[in-house]
Amino acid sequence: MAKRLALTRRAQYLAVYKSGKAVADNMLVIKALPNNLDVSRIGFSVTKEMGKATVRNRIKRLLKEIIRLLDIEQGWDIVLIARHNIVTADYGTLTARAIKLLDRARILRKDDEKISSKVD
Repeated sequence: MAKRLALTRRAQYLAVYKSGKAVADNMLVIKALPNNLDVSRIGFSVTKEMGKATVRNRIKRLLKEIIRLLDIEQGWDIVLIARHNIVTADYGTLTARAIKLLDRARILRKDDEKISSKVD
């Protein structure tokens, strides 16, 4: 993920946490805040409670790949927050949950036919 497409500063994360709208299920929380830019910036939050660094990095890699394959609306700051149940989830389950939550948050482009072809 290019640096300009990532949330990199603590203040950016705090702004999304404080003012962003949230959608959640038992594996993932997505918080989103409009950013008035021509790109959407993505951040990931995986706490040490999830496990050791290898487990946390695996979760972040899976989430990054899912986001890379989806067509997200422009102009959003988005933070994906992992919940403890995500540790045992496989890629397919996690993809389905992320698509459902992004759609509920209305930040997934509707004309996205490539979701089903790239996910399967």
